[in-house]
Amino acid sequence: MSALSAPSTINANATAPFAMAPSTSKASIGSPEWAARIHSLAKERDAVILAHNYQLPVIQDVGHHVGDSLALSRIAATAAESTIIFCGVHFMAETAKILSPEKRVLIPDANAGCSLADSLTADQLRAWKAENPGAVVVSYVNTTAAVKAETDICCTSSNAVEVVASIPADTPVLFGPDQFLGAHVRRVLKRDNIKVWGGECHVHAGINGAQLSAQAAANPDADLYIHPECGCATSALYLATSGAVPADRIKILSTGEMVTAAAASKSRKVLVATEVGMIHQLKRAAPGIDFRAVNDRASCGYMKMITADKLMASLVELRDEVHVAPEIADRARGAVQRMIAIGSAGGGE
Repeated sequence: MSALSAPSTINANATAPFAMAPSTSKASIGSPEWAARIHSLAKERDAVILAHNYQLPVIQDVGHHVGDSLALSRIAATAAESTIIFCGVHFMAETAKILSPEKRVLIPDANAGCSLADSLTADQLRAWKAENPGAVVVSYVNTTAAVKAETDICCTSSNAVEVVASIPADTPVLFGPDQFLGAHVRRVLKRDNIKVWGGECHVHAGINGAQLSAQAAANPDADLYIHPECGCATSALYLATSGAVPADRIKILSTGEMVTAAAASKSRKVLVATEVGMIHQLKRAAPGIDFRAVNDRASCGYMKMITADKLMASLVELRDEVHVAPEIADRARGAVQRMIAIGSAGGGE
């Protein structure tokens, strides 16, 4: 069982029908030879490797696909391969399983949890709903399968405003679990009937307004890419409205939108407020831009639990399979599908 309090189980004892692969020490991790061995094993296993934007660079570089969790789950659902190796945290692998119930989904380390997903349990959500009858529950996709099953509509950081705006203005909304994303939605829509859960990602919450203001002052020519989960999002809006930073240089973006913006940008320098693993993808998208982390210590230890050796072991041993109970998966899938039916499914978290 993983560290998350989800109704899913982990098969950590699955074994491979052939011998352990040669040690990674025979080919330097990250080398072309090592990558070729990983891809050869993936082909033998009929597996596709999905790597989240916050993963270690070596994992991102060897992944067949790199992106945010929802985009990767969509890829998982349409991929021809029968096995998904999800290099991310547990709720992401669960989401892939929810959208691809017929496929085998593996995570290289079943203990790779998420402080944000852990901040709202299914029991807590049920109690919150009971206290607010008639409210529509909107849950960020960064939640467990059990929470999604208790949710009316899911959202991503890029479409949260659109999802909540689709709900009649006189209908109360329960938004969770991220308090900073919820505050962003409430601020944009100017609705006072949105109740927001007090959860947070400990990494994003640690990127604060003082750090952002100091970096913006030290780099007056830089654009600012800010994830709405960050504790500095409100400060960013203050910098814009006060004139300290031109409003057109401040962009509140999901991780997927950051990559898109970087690829089209003509800026020479960008300050990035999100988990530091994102810098690797941004440099790949726009190698001519100087990307700098607002907080260079904003690293998710859970994401970094997925190592090269664990990826190799996952491919060889087919270990740590993710299972979601069918009745939970069916209800959770409905919440995601209702989001997609509203319009744009967004760029993920």
